[in-house]
Amino acid sequence: MDMVRAKIDGLALDITTNSPVVILSPENSDKILPIWIGHYEAWAIGMELSGITSKRPLTHDLLASIITAIGGKVERIEITELKEQTFYAAVYIKKNDDGLIKVDARPSDSMALALKTNAPIMINNELLTMSPEQKESQGLPKNEESLKERLRRINPEDFGNYTL
Repeated sequence: MDMVRAKIDGLALDITTNSPVVILSPENSDKILPIWIGHYEAWAIGMELSGITSKRPLTHDLLASIITAIGGKVERIEITELKEQTFYAAVYIKKNDDGLIKVDARPSDSMALALKTNAPIMINNELLTMSPEQKESQGLPKNEESLKERLRRINPEDFGNYTL
């Protein structure tokens, strides 16, 4: 699998589906990968992006603490594939005595954990080079311009649910 490093380029609310969408951008590229996520996961990612901590640990905080407590470190997360309109991801945990452990995870949880632990976010390059027909069959916008235009039209008031 050819993986490329990416960053979270934005978090928005898709008003056509009323679902949060996280926008990933590979380094040195103008391509984007939108991933629709749940509201709670968007809240967790938004808090990490804003540098806000909760009074009590959220799920990704707990997971990061457990990984550290057992002597591990999140090496990277990978967004690996898209099957039947569902994105898949993996968290790679480095342990000195056990080597590298791969754990299946949702992309939203993985991204929150990556932000918490300063781990790199990697994307399978095939997800960025899908044909318009492949995108449409998976429920994604056919082209990046239509998505970018749709996100540009979102009113700032539509982000009320994500006030931190």
